[in-house]
Amino acid sequence: MNLATWVTDFIVFSMPFYFAAFALYIARAIKGPTVPDMVLAVDALSYDLAAFLVLLGILFRAPIMIPCAIVLVLWVYALDIYMAKYFEAGEIGE
Repeated sequence: MNLATWVTDFIVFSMPFYFAAFALYIARAIKGPTVPDMVLAVDALSYDLAAFLVLLGILFRAPIMIPCAIVLVLWVYALDIYMAKYFEAGEIGE
């Protein structure tokens, strides 16, 4: 077996774990006991989705998915900053 086969097998093996994590994050985002728990679940879901996009880009040999994942991560990080400011100060303005 060569390296490409090992990487492909690893990615295919890890996909069910990502799907299980996605399901748990969605359940927490819908049912979360508090709003910060829901925000944290959506945040973790977004970061895992970005990592999953990178794995799909490697699997399908489509390098365009990697910059898309980077943009998603940067967008989620900016939303984290705004949500943290909202929870701390109660307003999003300046």
